[in-house]
Amino acid sequence: WFAKRFLHPAVVSKYEYIFLWDEDLGVESFHPGRYIDIIKSEGLEISQPALDPNSTDIHHRITVRNRMHTFHRRVYYDPRGSIKCSEDSEGPPCTGFVEGMAPVFSRSAWRCAWHLIQSDLVHGWGMDMKLGYCAQGDRTQKVGIVDSEYVIHQGIQTLGSTSKKVFPLYIYNIDDCLVVDDVLMMIQIRRQSMNELQAFRRRWERAVEDDKKWIDPY
Repeated sequence: WFAKRFLHPAVVSKYEYIFLWDEDLGVESFHPGRYIDIIKSEGLEISQPALDPNSTDIHHRITVRNRMHTFHRRVYYDPRGSIKCSEDSEGPPCTGFVEGMAPVFSRSAWRCAWHLIQSDLVHGWGMDMKLGYCAQGDRTQKVGIVDSEYVIHQGIQTLGSTSKKVFPLYIYNIDDCLVVDDVLMMIQIRRQSMNELQAFRRRWERAVEDDKKWIDPY
């Protein structure tokens, strides 16, 4: 909601690139100047720094740093998740994909991506699979991961607590506030995230159905 409310494309239009990063990233091996030089030279409209293999929280192989390359646009094998990547894969998370913890958008790509953000969906699950539609061209060429400038994803939970206190939590689509301990809170956060993912997918499908003139390029 922060990006939706405060980073309207008109407000940030003077910037060439928008870095929309989580707060739990280790940036000791990242240099923004070198990073921008790479994405400019390679024509990447949407990108992210690769994740150090020792990162705590890695969900997709495509985001893992390849020490042999400066950048990459696809991964040929990924045993994680329900989608198995291969040389024939043409979509996310095998190619045309960045994850939600550290995306970097060009001005034009952000103008599109901003409209994908749903103000009432806190976690943004599902949006990363659709960012390729904002790549200003072929997502397999305009979206990429920069290996030479990488970060460490520490996987620190910022929703919840490490103490034994109890906190109220609003659950999506339920009007009640629940008071739960830390373990139950994390379970409820995951449940809320999954509910929001389903809500995002339903809205996408409804928008596609309603726009009779839109042709899916993929």
